[in-house]
Amino acid sequence: MGGHALVFGASGITGWGAVNALLSDYPTPDAFDRVTALTNRPLPVEESGWPASKKLNVVSGLDLLSGDQAALEESIRQQVPQIETVSHVYFFAYIYNADSETEIQINVDLLKRAITAVDSLSGKLAFVVLPTGVKTYGVHLLDKFPFADKLPLSESLPPIPEPFKSKLFYYPQVELLQQLSATKTWKWCDVIPDIVVGFVPNNNAYCLAQWLALYLSLYRELNGPGAEVVFPGTKSWTIKSNDSNQDIIGRFAVYASLHPEWSAGERYNVADNATYSSWEVRWPIICDYFGLKGVAPTNGPGPDPSVYIHENRERWFELERKYGLKGGRVGNEKSLTIVSNFLMNQFDFDRQIDLTKMHRAWGDAKEETDVQGAWHVAFDRFRAANIIPKAFT
Repeated sequence: MGGHALVFGASGITGWGAVNALLSDYPTPDAFDRVTALTNRPLPVEESGWPASKKLNVVSGLDLLSGDQAALEESIRQQVPQIETVSHVYFFAYIYNADSETEIQINVDLLKRAITAVDSLSGKLAFVVLPTGVKTYGVHLLDKFPFADKLPLSESLPPIPEPFKSKLFYYPQVELLQQLSATKTWKWCDVIPDIVVGFVPNNNAYCLAQWLALYLSLYRELNGPGAEVVFPGTKSWTIKSNDSNQDIIGRFAVYASLHPEWSAGERYNVADNATYSSWEVRWPIICDYFGLKGVAPTNGPGPDPSVYIHENRERWFELERKYGLKGGRVGNEKSLTIVSNFLMNQFDFDRQIDLTKMHRAWGDAKEETDVQGAWHVAFDRFRAANIIPKAFT
């Protein structure tokens, strides 16, 4: 009999990929009998983009921070069918807060309450997957990046130095899983992606592929086929890094969770390819999907994608009406963000990661993809969801 996968944050970039892997019968059709996808916002199955499957049950609106622990467990028991059979948890829930102390408290509480509840309600819990990210190597510190002389970044590196370590919620989350599992039979592991490339069915301000899908669709509509699009950065044009496609993350996370004999208590860098890439390679391939020519920032950076969309939002609304697109991503509190500028411009230093451990663990099941395989598939999904035009007229 197969397992029951419970995915928290299922409509986010990484959570979506995990559910997609599970519903695609990875790694085998009988590995899981049930997949429960927990989403914060309502998500009709027909708008999810996931393959149709009788295994799937979507539960929306479960508030992990509301009420005491007993109330939460009762709410989960009532809302999640067959909660007592849950065997594998993929915890992709996250709540941003600008204050690091508050962000730590919120996200540690999220994880603690969720895992404690599942452990209490299911006698079959076997494994928990937690994603952290390359902030664990201090890349978000920019000019204070502590491991510039330790490339490629490997899992054996020590924690980032203080005072920065105490301002990052990854460390207390991992410590929490160590504590919660110490006297239990279930195991856990940590997956560490860089920039996650992928599709999201709901508006997501942290999804770079969404920003570029909207930006380049609008740029194509306003400037026509073959127009040159200058990369929105300068020094970052040639830096070395690895993309982390949501499918690669999802599939490795599922595979690792089924092999506690080697994954228990371990951390794994997760990315598309052992060979690093650069925006110099990516940008022309990304732009080509939209019939545009991506070019180097020879005379300075091109437009910031999110600012360009904001400044031309009325033209975007015209594009939505012209092509009958699904709206809700432009002209709201999440439509102007620093995310695209931060990821494509301010990340202006080499930060490639070492995938030796991941690929050794994955063995013969190892999968890799390239720039086109990661980005074009994400854009295909945005097209299929009617978020960007399927063709331009």
